Amino acid sequence: MKVSIITVVFNGEKTIRSCIDSVLKQSYKDIEYIIIDGKSTDTTPEIVKSYGTKIAVFLSEKDAGIYDAMNKGISLATGEVIGILNADDFYHDAFVIEHIVDRLIETNAEAIYGDLIYVNADDTHRVTRYWKSGNYQRSNFLFGWMPPHPTFFLRSSSYKKFGTYRLDLGSAADYELMLRMMYKHQISVTYQPQITTVMRTGGVSNKSLDNRLKANTSDRMAWTLNGIKPYWFTLWLKPLRKVLQFVYKPKYTE
Repeated sequence: MKVSIITVVFNGEKTIRSCIDSVLKQSYKDIEYIIIDGKSTDTTPEIVKSYGTKIAVFLSEKDAGIYDAMNKGISLATGEVIGILNADDFYHDAFVIEHIVDRLIETNAEAIYGDLIYVNADDTHRVTRYWKSGNYQRSNFLFGWMPPHPTFFLRSSSYKKFGTYRLDLGSAADYELMLRMMYKHQISVTYQPQITTVMRTGGVSNKSLDNRLKANTSDRMAWTLNGIKPYWFTLWLKPLRKVLQFVYKPKYTE
């Protein structure tokens, strides 16, 4: 089973090496690694090129944003399964993809997700938040749940059947895609109960109430565009669920 990993980057010279290295050190070897660069003006292209043929596809050109770049990567992918790992993120250990593939083979699921930890941008051993996803039930979406997108792997056949990322929803595009795939079309989903992905963060969120209201509007549009209706409280529970992610924070060790 070939797995395509897509990394989207723009001026990511500070973090792109750790991202790439976490993919290349995977124990599972049937990986097609695709990097889509938004025409970076720093040394990102030179860093990527230094890996030579270890990078299956490298495309550097202007894009219409992060989700446009992801769609470009999906269109170029030839793997049966596609995962997306952004330039600020890296895989937790060398066995992530091996475990993902084993679980997909065992369950024959169309999608799989795991757990995510956020770490301090300057000290990646300091965990600031732990997103323990839990087992999947379709009804979870009605109570503000969603899986962490950086841990989400989807069969390419589902992208071909149900579409890729919408470019008119801003940062809610990943939420809309997973809602569309999992809730609307009810594809088969399985959970990998382990930390698969590490994400750097700048620290405490500085989102204003205005930003939260805009995000809430985009989240609501994700339901509307798919012809489905949440409960009145669904989209207010979504940010509240994050509170518990700050309670238990395991130490990350490489």
